[in-house]
Amino acid sequence: MVSTFPGGVGVSGLSVYDWPTADGLCGGSPHIHLACAEAYVVVGGAGRVQTLTRSGSAEIPLEAGAVVWFTPGTIHRLINDDGALRIVVIMQNGGLPEAGDAVFTFPAATLADAEAYHRAAALADGTHVHATGEDAARRRRDLAIEGFLELRRATEAGDPAALEDFYRTAVRLKAARFAEWEERWRSGALATAEATGAQLTALRRGDHSHLGRAVVRIGQTPEPAGPRLGMCGRLDVYDLGGDG
Repeated sequence: MVSTFPGGVGVSGLSVYDWPTADGLCGGSPHIHLACAEAYVVVGGAGRVQTLTRSGSAEIPLEAGAVVWFTPGTIHRLINDDGALRIVVIMQNGGLPEAGDAVFTFPAATLADAEAYHRAAALADGTHVHATGEDAARRRRDLAIEGFLELRRATEAGDPAALEDFYRTAVRLKAARFAEWEERWRSGALATAEATGAQLTALRRGDHSHLGRAVVRIGQTPEPAGPRLGMCGRLDVYDLGGDG
């Protein structure tokens, strides 16, 4: 289970897409997370992350050793400047991102039609890297960039309505999954925090019995099938539930 990782977080390896886009840059699909913060630990290459919030647009350089994180609601787009940008991604609430806690910045017409949105967001031919799957991921990425650029232009022009409309639409698109997400949070991140509270209470009483139940776990190497096609790049997904 992903939630066994310290703090109830999720972790994955990311090689950011090196495909060129309509605005001449290479990189991933702009999107937001509705309930999860995200952190990047850059382990190789060079690039940028473009962000968009109520405070405006920004661009943060990324190089090996950099650590960047942001809260839910931050629209973000990864740019791969040298074709070699590699990141360890740490996600709050392990299990929620995998359960769909993200919304692509598709154009408003696509977002307004739930069926059209889900068709555009899906990789119908699978999630692992192969030629057909990469074509689908690239089309999805390009559509998200189209909407992202529209949102950024509106925000930079001083019009907050487009971003607020996007937030409202994003919530509507995912509303049917909120109960599932809450259960994942309760059994994952919340349960992890509550276990720490119980251990602290026991320690104050002089009870150290949980120390005798110590275990070592080893995250298994990425899936034999190879990297998955993620929103921003090729993902090395680790099995974090293995005992060692």
